[in-house]
Amino acid sequence: MTAGIFSPLRVNHAENGWQKRSLRSLLVQRSERNRADLPLLTVARERGVFVRSTDDANHNAIPEDLSNYKVAREGDLVINKMKAWQGSLGLAPVDGIVSPAYFVFSADFAVPRFGEYLLRSRPYVAKFGAASDGVRIGQWDLNIPRMRNIEVNLPPAEQQAAIVKYLAHANARIDRAIAAKRRLVSLLEEQKASVAHERLTRGYEPNDLRGVGLPWADSIPQHWALAPVKRLFSSMVYGTSESSAGEGPVTAVGMGEIKNGNVAVVRRGGLANIPKGLELRQNDLLFNRTNSPDLVGKVGRMTGDCEDLTFASYLVRCRVAEKIDPEWAAYLLNDRAFLGFARSQAFVSLHQANLSSTRYGALPAVIPPCDEQRRIAEGLRKELAEFNGAVDRVNREITLLQEFRARLVADVVTGQVDVRAIVATLPDAPESIEHPIGGLDDDLEEALVGSEA
Repeated sequence: MTAGIFSPLRVNHAENGWQKRSLRSLLVQRSERNRADLPLLTVARERGVFVRSTDDANHNAIPEDLSNYKVAREGDLVINKMKAWQGSLGLAPVDGIVSPAYFVFSADFAVPRFGEYLLRSRPYVAKFGAASDGVRIGQWDLNIPRMRNIEVNLPPAEQQAAIVKYLAHANARIDRAIAAKRRLVSLLEEQKASVAHERLTRGYEPNDLRGVGLPWADSIPQHWALAPVKRLFSSMVYGTSESSAGEGPVTAVGMGEIKNGNVAVVRRGGLANIPKGLELRQNDLLFNRTNSPDLVGKVGRMTGDCEDLTFASYLVRCRVAEKIDPEWAAYLLNDRAFLGFARSQAFVSLHQANLSSTRYGALPAVIPPCDEQRRIAEGLRKELAEFNGAVDRVNREITLLQEFRARLVADVVTGQVDVRAIVATLPDAPESIEHPIGGLDDDLEEALVGSEA
């Protein structure tokens, strides 16, 4: 990206007609309800307010009775009072309804889009945080009287419009750069999965193959065996259903800690003792038997300190059998093709998938000799590390672009820089691009956090 649009000048507030206003003078709380005919809106930190799809399986179930939901008119400010300190707020894009847990205000900004940029910028998100009171870990309750006292610095209407135009162009450029890097990440992940599948189904010297016609593998070396997954293990045991809300020293590992084929333990304690027979050891595999359809079946290998660790009931501990290399087994069970087949065998009900240990254990697997398992695991460790390193570098570049965006928006909307001269050279509309930002809406995130508790 060339400097151009990203080289604004410093601005003097006093000389350019900026005025200080309190949010008390700009916001009026709206209390309208009983409009179930309007579209349902939701809030996400990354996206602000957007229309929620009624058939989106990634959201919570929509209540039958929406009469108590609050009406948000187009341009109204919608705030998640428990997440305002993280920037979960924005202007309604259309007339709609939002959760009763949200605050809704009509907003008197001369240019509404400028008001949204301003209130979602880092300096003002910090002010919302200062106006919030701690309730529990990760949850802060916005104090409305203190929020109303927040002061904002507003430029004249024509400068607000100029700032909005500038940021539209700047964001379009940044979005294109991020989208290109995300495409590169997707290509690298595709190559990584292809390399792993090739090694796990054909090894490193695929000279003499035989067809097997498995749902996830066409052919394997002649000397490899076919067997059900359960033959990889000496035991498969369900985790504990005991509550982990206590103050004991034992942590019950959860499904969220299975990441990229390993178990990334978050020590938090809770249980007084490890339930009998449910301890964890190095090289145990944890299989996620219950999750959403796109996450069920993932497997993680224990590699670190296992003291004072057990595992939750929606996980299955798979202890590898003699002559089975645990690292190879973890690679195999997380192979994209095998995992896709395994997930197709899960039972799905109300957006929740269940794959029992019995059903999972019966799935067909390919098993090379033990020494070859080790060679495959060692080779994949090196090959995949190169892909992971490349992906990490690109993801860091994406993070830097997002950081640059946040700083740029903050500088422009707070008047630290003057963009009017640049805006005069810009066309009316930037080249459009579908915004690449994803992420969970706040309702879903809170539900997932609750399910992990």
